[in-house]
Amino acid sequence: MAVTEAPQPRTYGNFRKPRTSGLRGLSLGATLLLFAGLVAVVLATLVSIWAALGLAVALAVLTAPLAVRDRHGRTLMQRGAVRLAWWRTTSSGGHLYRSGPLGRAGYGTCTLPGLAAGSTLTEAQDGYGRPFAVISIPSTGHHSVVIACDADGAALVDERQVDTWVAHWGQWLATLGAEPGLVAASVTVETAPDTGVRLQQEIAANSVADAPDLATAMLREVLAAYPAGSAQITTRIALTYSGAARPGSPRRSADDMAVHIGTRLPGLTAGLSMTGAGTAVPMTATELAEAVRVAYDPTVAPLVEEARATGGSGLTWDEAGPMAAQEAWDHYRHDGAYSVTWAMTEAPQGEVFSNVLTGLVQPSRDIARKRVTLLYRPHTRAEGARVVQQDYKNALFTAQQSQIGQARDDAEVTAARRTTEEQAQGHGVIRFGLLITATVNSAAELATAAAAVDNLAPAARIAVRPVYGSQSAAFAAALPLGLVLPLHTALPQTVRDAM
Repeated sequence: MAVTEAPQPRTYGNFRKPRTSGLRGLSLGATLLLFAGLVAVVLATLVSIWAALGLAVALAVLTAPLAVRDRHGRTLMQRGAVRLAWWRTTSSGGHLYRSGPLGRAGYGTCTLPGLAAGSTLTEAQDGYGRPFAVISIPSTGHHSVVIACDADGAALVDERQVDTWVAHWGQWLATLGAEPGLVAASVTVETAPDTGVRLQQEIAANSVADAPDLATAMLREVLAAYPAGSAQITTRIALTYSGAARPGSPRRSADDMAVHIGTRLPGLTAGLSMTGAGTAVPMTATELAEAVRVAYDPTVAPLVEEARATGGSGLTWDEAGPMAAQEAWDHYRHDGAYSVTWAMTEAPQGEVFSNVLTGLVQPSRDIARKRVTLLYRPHTRAEGARVVQQDYKNALFTAQQSQIGQARDDAEVTAARRTTEEQAQGHGVIRFGLLITATVNSAAELATAAAAVDNLAPAARIAVRPVYGSQSAAFAAALPLGLVLPLHTALPQTVRDAM
């Protein structure tokens, strides 16, 4: 009699943070500075021992901020740069924002603050004739489109079906590396209290005047009890395209990019059908303006839903921002709400299951409104091959520095070699990050929301830290606006790599 073994649950992993090519965890710039300083100290000993001692002390002072790291991997130099940037921001009043009739921004309008201040919104039609909104960021020359998804959820779904969804999602992400002009993508899962407006409108539309008293009483009870404690979950995918066809070429206009994106949208939305994302349709200009307006002022959510049921709110992009906003070191106040944003500093270690982020994206009773945003920056096939090969060389170099091999270094070499093999077989290579934004109604609730996130993050096998000194920028990046944060930093890329 043959015995059939139950299939083992599939696991996922090998999330790698590329290692530096420096000595003992130092960056390449810090390693070169250290070697140059040691040579100078040796040469100084030929002149004076005191001069050599002075150079050695100066070298230690210069390299210590580049070598000492905290538990999240940030050097003292990076932390000092953040403190300096925050001091400059508060000194110039850059952490304050006022709009509307008494504000100075936009001549009486409520434009978006911070990184999205100069953004514009246009609307076009894709290949299927569906209207879609295009967000243009002039500072970077990027144009973004947002896709709204009606995710099916994994409740009462067979494990094999979930594995199929994950496989197709990985394939969809891998195709982004070959998407012409695409530079970034993001997935935002937002949970918020259900206002009950949709249920009320649904009952009103399907009720008749001569309904039985028992049915009418039951519907009244449902209408009064159901919205309490229920949540509304929305999923949005933002795709960001570069206005330049190739590096160094002239930027294309928003109308040209709308035509380019419109021809790509049907295939992209069709590819999401097998990923568990449900019905995927591009968001219109009004829908996107409403979503951003509610994010900055959650108290208008019932009004927006009521207006949407009667034909649309008519919100424009100049009205989507807050009336007032003020950034603090560890939180962000916008209109009548307070928000804190955390950034992932360490991806899940080891092997995880497909539901590793389920608890993180689910509604939380301690957080009024929560957004979990995954940020993706795909590599092309040529870039991916170069990145994984360099990462393998760096891991091998680090493992060879110690005379007695360490198990962690050997595991890093094995994982890097496995990554190169998978990339050679056609798998995509993509950079990713994660932002968590918790929005509450009062400052007293910030501590409770922080405790909730501190409990949810370890369950998701990730390490997070608040984005100190950049809460406004992190809040905007967690919205489906298509912002690419590395291109908005004050320091050049080469300097950040050296640090």
